[in-house]
Amino acid sequence: MASALVAGLAVACGLASTSASAEPALSDLQTLADSVTTGLTPSADGRQPKAIVDSGSGAGSGSGSSGSGTVWGQSTAAAPTGEGPELTAPLAAFAYGLANPDVAPVGANKWDCKPSAAHPRPVVLLHGSWLNAFDTFSALSPQLSRAGFCVFALNFGRSGLIEGGGLGSVLPGRYGVGPIEDSSRQVADFIERVRTTTGADQVDIVGHSQGGTVANHYLKFEGGTDKVGKLVTFGATHHGTTLMGIAALGRAINNLGIDILGFYEPIIGIANIQQVIGSPFYDTLNAQGDTVRGVDYTAVGSRYDEVTNPYDLTFLKAGVGATVRNITLQEGCEQDLSDHLTIMYSPRAASITLNALDSVNHPKLDCTFNPWLIGGTGKL
Repeated sequence: MASALVAGLAVACGLASTSASAEPALSDLQTLADSVTTGLTPSADGRQPKAIVDSGSGAGSGSGSSGSGTVWGQSTAAAPTGEGPELTAPLAAFAYGLANPDVAPVGANKWDCKPSAAHPRPVVLLHGSWLNAFDTFSALSPQLSRAGFCVFALNFGRSGLIEGGGLGSVLPGRYGVGPIEDSSRQVADFIERVRTTTGADQVDIVGHSQGGTVANHYLKFEGGTDKVGKLVTFGATHHGTTLMGIAALGRAINNLGIDILGFYEPIIGIANIQQVIGSPFYDTLNAQGDTVRGVDYTAVGSRYDEVTNPYDLTFLKAGVGATVRNITLQEGCEQDLSDHLTIMYSPRAASITLNALDSVNHPKLDCTFNPWLIGGTGKL
């Protein structure tokens, strides 16, 4: 979801307009991008990361509407390549992901991996808003790979700022900003590639934040029902978020006919507007219930999640033919203080993932101190 820091940059750079219909000028956006680039340090191989004003002209799939009356252009996706380091803290991973925006986490996207009899379904990892596969899964992906799973990860939902991606799109490697419907189709295409390459009939999905919602949309509207065995989500915006009441207030004002959310769309991006509780997107997504037949769901939430809140909005109600396990991260482990981002660097969350995917070989859940905001069990 949206960052107050980036929103502040918008105001500081004069990009926030007092008119709901105004859009930031390209010259202003380039000024912001240049200022961001100045603050980025070179990567280990000497390359200088650069913030860009993405025109969004690359080929994508479909177009989307935020539900606030504005229709934006297409978004794009990319399968990360290479391999970054295995990191145990989100801040370090985020910094590395800025300098290396399209690198894969350890163990992911090994296209010669063949599923074993013990683990017949490849695992597809889906990141959240303004994130990418590496900075979300640099800790979890190698653990899954070492456990014997074929692991695959996609960077989805890249969109230019003026196409609705929000200010997050000017930073390198910030995905999950375009229309969720676009992202869902991109995930559908990626999963078909995974199934074809590995020979697997089905995949399992692990989704963080918007990644869980994208997976849900794929299951319901993009033909994913028979192609997924298990869906495991962490802090997923399955029913939207109030952002501590701010988003709910904004939606209420919108419903009175004042397009306050449309005003903020150029700043926080279309995907974040769609994830506001009570949005038209959720009216459609959950019209027939939370789940689909035949899928086994595990939905994990943290009491300290400052983005998906109240945190029980992430929980699901089982419909016909589906099974659901809703887990509060702190139940049985009060010392895990993980918030929205650090939950993906929680040893307990990793053990929940392994248990959900293979309870026979991973019956035990870890319980380790994991601090709010910092994560990495307190080590950067």
